[in-house]
Amino acid sequence: MYSEARKLHLIEEVIKIKSDAVLTEIEAVVKKSMTISRLKKTSAHDFLGIISKKDIKLMNAAIEDGCEQINDDDWK
Repeated sequence: MYSEARKLHLIEEVIKIKSDAVLTEIEAVVKKSMTISRLKKTSAHDFLGIISKKDIKLMNAAIEDGCEQINDDDWK
């Protein structure tokens, strides 16, 4: 809630600004912050829930069938 009060206070202060130069600077800061937030690096957490449980079971079965089989002759 504290951040919401800060935002409201900031809005009140911006409304009082008379200088176009100051408003231009504020616009630039806001625009820059929006650009930075869009360029946020993706995280593995961003993909949580994208793959269905059915697909996960199919992937696990494919791994077990293809990757967990050991052929002793391959090591010779």
